[in-house]
Amino acid sequence: MTAILGISAFYHDSAAALVIDGEIVAAAQEERFTRKKHDPDFPHHAIAYCLRAGGLGPSDIDYVAFYDKPLTKFERLLETYLAYAPAGFRSFRLAMPLWLKDKLHMRRMIRRGLDGSTRARIVFTDHHESHAASAFFPSPYEEAAILTLDGVGEWSTATLGVGRGNRIELTDQIQFPHSLGLLYSAFTYYCGFKVNSGEYKLMGLAPYGRPIYHDVILERLMDLKPDGSFWLNMDYFQYCQGLTMTNRRFHDLFGGPPRAPESMLEQRHMDLAASIQTVTEEVMLRIGRHLRQRTGLPHLVLAGGVALNCVANGKLLREGTFDDLWIQPAAGDAGGALGAALFVWYQLLGRARSRDGVHDIQQGSFLGPRYDHAEIARVLREQGAAGHHFEDEAELLDHVAELLADGKVVGWFHGRMEFGPRALGARSILGDPRNTQMQATMNLKIKFRESFRPFAPCVLQEFAHDWFEVRPGQESPYMLLVAPVRPEHRTPIDPEQARIMQDDPDLRNRVNVVRSEVPAITHVDYSARLQTVDAGRNPRFHRLLEAFYRQTGCPILVNTSFNVRGEPIVCTPQDAYRCFLATDMDALVLEDTVIHKGEVAREIDQAERQQYLAQFQLD
Repeated sequence: MTAILGISAFYHDSAAALVIDGEIVAAAQEERFTRKKHDPDFPHHAIAYCLRAGGLGPSDIDYVAFYDKPLTKFERLLETYLAYAPAGFRSFRLAMPLWLKDKLHMRRMIRRGLDGSTRARIVFTDHHESHAASAFFPSPYEEAAILTLDGVGEWSTATLGVGRGNRIELTDQIQFPHSLGLLYSAFTYYCGFKVNSGEYKLMGLAPYGRPIYHDVILERLMDLKPDGSFWLNMDYFQYCQGLTMTNRRFHDLFGGPPRAPESMLEQRHMDLAASIQTVTEEVMLRIGRHLRQRTGLPHLVLAGGVALNCVANGKLLREGTFDDLWIQPAAGDAGGALGAALFVWYQLLGRARSRDGVHDIQQGSFLGPRYDHAEIARVLREQGAAGHHFEDEAELLDHVAELLADGKVVGWFHGRMEFGPRALGARSILGDPRNTQMQATMNLKIKFRESFRPFAPCVLQEFAHDWFEVRPGQESPYMLLVAPVRPEHRTPIDPEQARIMQDDPDLRNRVNVVRSEVPAITHVDYSARLQTVDAGRNPRFHRLLEAFYRQTGCPILVNTSFNVRGEPIVCTPQDAYRCFLATDMDALVLEDTVIHKGEVAREIDQAERQQYLAQFQLD
């Protein structure tokens, strides 16, 4: 037996993953255990969970794989500082203590984190090698083109390459400070959202705008080549030498200072979001065409934070450059822990790999902890909430489907927690997509987030092509592709509604325009961030959708992550119950037990609700 522990830490979204003899045994982000969103600290809790899941102790680990090379990253930090000195001294001074205390002593940190009882060999993989390994090795393909895109690793911000069998080869790269991820983050910052966590908000805002700044970006900020390579004009950016992403020259170009967080969104911000989104899509499409022409391979795998841009992914797939895509569900830094472990198993140890071209080995990305009936019963006893326990699964699912069909919002907690940023039917909040008020209810009373944010549909795999513009059999199990709602399910828009959609400055009014038979999951441009649900990856969730379909004739549910704004997705039954009490969810399903809000031992008061929400930094 060969046990490999992968670790990502200290930059964004620390995580751990355990691979035993090539099988992905466990993986989880540290934030789920500490309840600190995007927790960057050393993942003590995630490591402890992975070892428990594998039935191992620290001394049983053969290899520890860290997802990047700290010394090389430190070299980039020093070179960047020297290039811009004395500008940037403040950011350099703030970064130094953590580097000198921990990051430059990663071997010591790792051994100390494993109680000093491991004699495992410690391997440091390149950051983008870890991303590439996380994309290719779990994929169903025997060979594929590889694309990784993020903010920055050591020096690389994008890499292109090929995976064949048990080896990956990265052949081309774009280097810091020229970065598509940092360019997108600059606009995220300028539009008033938090860098490294608000980029998906900018993506959701883009359909409300018009890409009127597209040409300005390409003329003033970026020199984009036909093959997708690019150069950024650093005269407009501050991230190399300051604590902000953009500078005064950038602000003058786009009409004023950055938007203050939580302030009113203006049409200018929507147009900026639309513009940088179209530029991002153009870059990815050009790189995709170049990769296909250069490699001749029909499949593409992606990872890195930019690979979470599901709108661009959907356009890349629909363009037909590649026959199919596979995207690592934990595409950001967290997935680097898994990629590093798989890189050691396949690339360094040379172990055999074979694929059938259809099935991945990601196990639905259900790689986190699960909780049995005894644990759930104990939690409910402590809370004084008995609930209704169902011995028969069919009765349970029919009951939950009936609640959903009646317009209730249901917290759904089942099986192993998801690895990655998406709730995929293990830690989800569910609703009826046909309900015209569901999006507003979920955003304002459940998630406590911006009203413009769209919700994702989960749909029975066998019906996906009937409702969305995807080919029959097209899978999107990890909610990483956007597809339009089919025209026959769209609702005609009268002239007054068209005017509201185009011109109303209040986004809440635009959101409330009914655009389809499933308005709660139809975005302003008729798109939807699609999750297909099959019986193999998540059988109970598939059966729930079947029960809802039998009752309503609709094979779709709203699926959003089980958390409030600023909170990590819930991990334990305790987390789920607290979130249930603090929101306006109507029911909570903890495995085989259903708790109705009207039947809890006590209702939480407004002060307690505010105390709960105050735990999380709203981003």
